[in-house]
Amino acid sequence: MTTVNFVLWGAQGFLALFFLAAGAPKLIGRGLERWTGFSDLPRPLVVFIGVTEVLGAAGLVLPMATGIVPWLTPLAAVGLGIIVLMATGFHLRADERVNALETGLWASIAAVIAIGRWDLVVAAHARLSWPVGITAPWCNWQHA
Repeated sequence: MTTVNFVLWGAQGFLALFFLAAGAPKLIGRGLERWTGFSDLPRPLVVFIGVTEVLGAAGLVLPMATGIVPWLTPLAAVGLGIIVLMATGFHLRADERVNALETGLWASIAAVIAIGRWDLVVAAHARLSWPVGITAPWCNWQHA
């Protein structure tokens, strides 16, 4: 195992634990009063955010650990990065600059994982090939 791979696994595990801990209370509904703005949101939206965080946490670790569709790991990191960037905007709107900086840090960790594991997406895409007989007749670029 290379050093980069070891560091990426550590970051994936760390971020997965963070999002599991952040998403579980949103699903259960306990302790949300400590967090900014969740009392203003409809309960189904809070549950949806919790589900995406828990599934994203699983997506950071399980696909690569099991070897089943490992290219989902960088896509999960991208999705979680988008979620925390939206949370950064939420904190900035509430004038919570330290919390916004913290969520920006989580987004940067997710970006490092996505970039570091992006070769899995490229490798999966390279294995895909179009069946020759199924293409439209005007798509001659595949037969050249």
